[in-house]
Amino acid sequence: MATKLIVGLGNPGSKYLWTRHNAGFMVLDSLSHLTDIAVTRKSYAGLYGEGDWQGERLLLLKPQTFMNLSGRSAAAALNFHKLAIRDMLVIHDDLDIPFGQVKLKAGGGHGGHNGLRSLTAELGSGDFIRIRVGIGRPLHGDMADYVLTSFNREEMALLPRLLDGVVDVLQLLLLEGLPKAMSIYNNKDLLANGND
Repeated sequence: MATKLIVGLGNPGSKYLWTRHNAGFMVLDSLSHLTDIAVTRKSYAGLYGEGDWQGERLLLLKPQTFMNLSGRSAAAALNFHKLAIRDMLVIHDDLDIPFGQVKLKAGGGHGGHNGLRSLTAELGSGDFIRIRVGIGRPLHGDMADYVLTSFNREEMALLPRLLDGVVDVLQLLLLEGLPKAMSIYNNKDLLANGND
């Protein structure tokens, strides 16, 4: 049975709960609910849970170090379980993707994302799979402020559907592999009709 470490990026605390930067935490919570794997144990400087799902051993992790130190938590879990970087999937928000879309990719730079910057620095490589959850980009204003604001009312109404959609993407990724998941879901609007 293959083991995968799935890391959702975000900031701890109720103040950040529904902020755009916490999209990774939100997806991991949805995955936790679906798989019945509780992410409540305090381990690896994060909240952690493990269990079996779809023939895989899943290790779910929400770093509690704040975004810019996420790599410490992920590296601790990866090292303890003696996993390779390619066995880690990271779910994070992405300004360059419209709200409602998701993109998958293996490897790459950090694109200015502090969580990815920390992961790459701590692991010595950016060679992990990313599930990039689109949060859109504001027309004006400061990006750092934008990612730390909560989703607006319209987005909040669509969020459950979006999170379910991203979990579907994850499920296909685990069952069929990255190339198949990328071919089906990259640039697809998860909120469009007919995506049941």
